[in-house]
Amino acid sequence: MSLVMILLTIFLPPVAVALKEGLNLQLLLNILLTLIGWLPGVIHAFWINTR
Repeated sequence: MSLVMILLTIFLPPVAVALKEGLNLQLLLNILLTLIGWLPGVIHAFWINTR
């Protein structure tokens, strides 16, 4: 992962997931997790971007 993607993953998790996966179920799940709490959204975004 590049430095820009890591920073996006930390500060704007849904944007990082959208750039990696596009508009699909993973993005909707990440938005939901980010709304529930910031940390679950970040963890999910890191998981998506490193697999």
